[in-house]
Amino acid sequence: QYSFKEVFGTLVVQKELFDVVAKPLVEDLIRGKNGLLFTYGVTGSGKTHTMVGSPGDGGLLPRCLAMIFNSIGPFQAKRFVFKLDDKNGVDVQSEVEALLERQRREALPVPKTPAGKRQLDPEFADMINVQEHCRVEEVDEDNVYGVFVSYVEIYNNYIYDLLEEAPCEPIKPKWNNCNTPVRNGDFVPPQSKILREDQNHNMYVTGCTEVEVKSTEEAFEVFWRGQKKRRIANTQLNRESSRSHSVFIIKLAQAPLDADGDNVLQEKEQITLSQLSLVDLAGSERTNRTKAEGNRLREAGNINQSLMTLRTCIEVLRENQLYGTNKMVPYRDSKLTHLFKNYFDGEGKVRMIVCVNPKAEDYEESLQVMRFAEMTQEVEVARPVDRPLCGLTPGRRLRNQAFQEELAQKLQLRGGPVEGEPEEPTAAELFLQNFPPLPSCELLDINDDQTLPKLIEALEQRHKMRQMVVEECAKNVLAFKTMLQEFDSSVISNENYMQGKLAEKEKTIKGQRMELERLEKKVKTLEYKIEILEKTATIYEEDKRNLQQELESKSQKLQREASDKRRLEARLQGMVAETSLKWEKECERRVAAKQLEMQNKLWVKDEKLKQLKAIVTEPRAEKPERPSRERDRQKPLLRSVSPSPVPSVPVAARRRRSRSAGERWVDHRPAGHVPTETLLQPRVPRALTVDGPDEKALAKCDRYLLTHQELASDGEIQTQLIKGDVFKTRGGGQAVQFTEIETLRQESPTGRKRRSSHPDPDPEPAGDTAESEWTDVETRCSVAVEMRAGSALGPGFQHHAQPK
Repeated sequence: QYSFKEVFGTLVVQKELFDVVAKPLVEDLIRGKNGLLFTYGVTGSGKTHTMVGSPGDGGLLPRCLAMIFNSIGPFQAKRFVFKLDDKNGVDVQSEVEALLERQRREALPVPKTPAGKRQLDPEFADMINVQEHCRVEEVDEDNVYGVFVSYVEIYNNYIYDLLEEAPCEPIKPKWNNCNTPVRNGDFVPPQSKILREDQNHNMYVTGCTEVEVKSTEEAFEVFWRGQKKRRIANTQLNRESSRSHSVFIIKLAQAPLDADGDNVLQEKEQITLSQLSLVDLAGSERTNRTKAEGNRLREAGNINQSLMTLRTCIEVLRENQLYGTNKMVPYRDSKLTHLFKNYFDGEGKVRMIVCVNPKAEDYEESLQVMRFAEMTQEVEVARPVDRPLCGLTPGRRLRNQAFQEELAQKLQLRGGPVEGEPEEPTAAELFLQNFPPLPSCELLDINDDQTLPKLIEALEQRHKMRQMVVEECAKNVLAFKTMLQEFDSSVISNENYMQGKLAEKEKTIKGQRMELERLEKKVKTLEYKIEILEKTATIYEEDKRNLQQELESKSQKLQREASDKRRLEARLQGMVAETSLKWEKECERRVAAKQLEMQNKLWVKDEKLKQLKAIVTEPRAEKPERPSRERDRQKPLLRSVSPSPVPSVPVAARRRRSRSAGERWVDHRPAGHVPTETLLQPRVPRALTVDGPDEKALAKCDRYLLTHQELASDGEIQTQLIKGDVFKTRGGGQAVQFTEIETLRQESPTGRKRRSSHPDPDPEPAGDTAESEWTDVETRCSVAVEMRAGSALGPGFQHHAQPK
């Protein structure tokens, strides 16, 4: 189920649909507001029938045209009073300029038939024969109106002008679907048009043909001429399926009359240009149902893409309004949505007619169409504001018409005499009436001697009167000549006087002009100085602004440096305090270690003295049998594994190991490490053995042991154990501070001389010699072992072989 503002059944008539949907748009058009009406639906659902209609029953388009011309018919301006420019604007011309424009157009080699004598095409004559004379009630009678129509189509996302006169050239080769040239008289498709944006941010088609029309018949004839050029192709769904979106644009220009109510007000700012766009969209369809191939398939893809872009724009507008987001609406993805961008941005009212075909095959597509149409009702488009008033008195046209009718009546009254009234006599008639009347000149008798004398006497009197009149006329002429001469002399004197005055005035004007020129030069000089001063002030202001910015940047830099200095001082104070504390602890530890070492040395010396005293004071016992050289060679490790004669060494070693039992070490041994084979090997508990510096290992341990080996001067390997403490830095890393170095060195005892208590130059057997020279004192005291204290890592030894 879907909900809509209005639902029409299958038997609805065109008039009812027009009254509900299109009539409010026409009323807004005449009131100066824009409107957009388009039909949307599946192929074959009746979109074109709803828009155009059928013979005998016109659709929305002819009814809109009829309503427009029924409303503004008596108030239309003459042709070419309104003139559209190429930038979606309109200019107004005077009636004289419009007349010259009409004469120039009529002088063209192909004259057009006047609108009154044009024979309508019987193919569409019944469509515009609308019986209902629908009109807008409140039309501003003080305005003049002009209607312009244009017709374009959007085909494969290109815009073509259907009213453009593209001459057919049969000689010029055309290209068919196989990309081979052919010579025929087929229609050459016109050049595609581009969209531009005017100064009011409204989109329009550049170079589109716009025709000024004066009647419904003329406007619909223009539409029908473009309709014949519209692209229609057969598909499986509809034999006459539209392959393009058609856009019929009606522009209404209106301008107020002047204060007299006679001519158009020649002010472009007072012109209002409103627009009503009637769009017949191409059918929404699935390509697998149309069985389209080649160009038909590409057309269907472009149609579906443009309709999908329209859906996307509506959905983004709805989302922005519902959730307060500011997503960019993709108007430019399709020419259809780009052309009507300003309508969705609030520049007019938008109406959609959804056409549905109850065929079962169109079920799924009809659901998609109705779902989209229902969603569009949630989008709110801002309404445009009313146009400003011109500020002139209303009712100017009616007052002017009444004045013209009254003037015509008065002129008609003054045009000739009224019957029954006597005519006024002229001057010649009055002059003839003053002459004596002539007697009868008829002679009835030969002996009549009275008629002729009377006639002679009357003629003589008339002759005398004539002479008197001539003399009086001559006198009057002379007097008039005298008066003329006097008048001429007075005129000449007046002219001389006026010329003198004019000369004086010209001198004054010349002087004033010279003064004006001097002042203008002075003004220009001052303006130049002012301009120079303004430029100098601008330069100084720019320098001042730059210096202020530089000062601010340096002040900020100084502040940053001061803060960095304070931070560094605090950091250094912390480091000094930390280092001082650390070295205090280190000094205490070293002092304690040195004291312990000295105590151990004193204790060792005491033990040595006790042993020597015991050796000296004890009686000489029987010499033990000295082992043979063969046994020494077979067991070379007996002396190294034998316990040390000094009992203090293992005790100190145990004490030192106990101190380091809770610590963890990093045992750094290089890859080429050689075993030392010394008497006592250092044992490193809980050690992580590495062959190179490792940050992860340092993070897990407290102490660091580096083993370094090199050749001594006597050719033996000398091993150095470099020890240190691991501590964390302020930056989150680890640092090693070395505290001591222990040396493990081997010395060969082969060059040592054996001592004998009783030297005898005589040779003795081997067994006796060995027994006599190898004593227990020599065996026990031939090597002195010294301990070097001061390390937290168990016993650290320095081995020296000293001959006794």
